[in-house]
Amino acid sequence: MTKLAAATHSSPFGTLYLIAENDRLLAAGFRSLEDLKQRLPEDVAARGFQRVASIPIVSDVWRAYCDGDIKGLSQIKWQQTGGPFRQKAWKAMTKIPAGKTISYADLALKSGSPSAVRAAGTACATNLVAPFIPCHRIVRTGGALGGYGYGLPTKIALLTFEGAI
Repeated sequence: MTKLAAATHSSPFGTLYLIAENDRLLAAGFRSLEDLKQRLPEDVAARGFQRVASIPIVSDVWRAYCDGDIKGLSQIKWQQTGGPFRQKAWKAMTKIPAGKTISYADLALKSGSPSAVRAAGTACATNLVAPFIPCHRIVRTGGALGGYGYGLPTKIALLTFEGAI
């Protein structure tokens, strides 16, 4: 059984931590590798981790994003565990253009369940592949920013960088 690749990259938004299997992203975030490892499904985390300097394709796309190519995040192949609604919500998030935001209600609608606004929020909260699945682009109805698992300052920094605010 092959170990998973774990890498870290500095960025204008803080250190980004990545866990991948080949070029398929399994986890990404701004807290720590340990945080990501704990949030992975147990059978996946049991494979172990090998520290690497970069992850094929993923690291290049992240570096390009930080250099101003804000449209590239959605190119990444990803995999995360979740039911049918969450999978639809995560896919819908990847279709939000950089520099734009949508509301939780819009996300519920785009995910096929217009009344599932709270479930749309839960899909954001359980997203293990941020910012590649750009849950930072989801805001409250009326435009208030709402929360972000990596803190409101990080959400503001990402949205400002993308020109959304």
